[in-house]
Amino acid sequence: MTDAAPTGRARSSAATGPQAATAHVGLGANLGDAAQTLRLALAAMDQTPGMRVVRVSRFYRSAPMDAAGPDYVNAVAELSTDLAPQALLEALQAIENAHGRVRPYRNAPRTLDLDLLLYGDLRIATPTLTVPHPRMHQRAFVLHPLAEIAPHRVSPTDLHAAHDPSLKPLS
Repeated sequence: MTDAAPTGRARSSAATGPQAATAHVGLGANLGDAAQTLRLALAAMDQTPGMRVVRVSRFYRSAPMDAAGPDYVNAVAELSTDLAPQALLEALQAIENAHGRVRPYRNAPRTLDLDLLLYGDLRIATPTLTVPHPRMHQRAFVLHPLAEIAPHRVSPTDLHAAHDPSLKPLS
């Protein structure tokens, strides 16, 4: 059985079968046409075997944290995936790299940042992957979009504590 991806490409239903996990990915960019980069990244995720974009929050604008530079455009996507967590992380990093992502220093401006926030209810702590994302509960630009598409995954206390007056939904 196949279903059509938004791009019209036929894809396997592997990411919708009984072994599929729900993952949430934070998207951000603040270099170039950030909103277009997020749209392209979402399309790339949806075209990646074993990954299907289920829903996406609105795009938000936010000031950079602990750094200078242009404002970010942020969103959160819910994925259905049959990729293991590490394989999903590697696929997300490949999409970042395809969009020119470099990591010269912590909190550097970014062409694209894709963070694996949640992978079902798993708790993962390896040298390369921590899930839930260790700082997501401190970040309004993650919690507000996540609450929009998966309100059961965000506590009202965390949402209130992560208030950021610079966070604005884009029209």
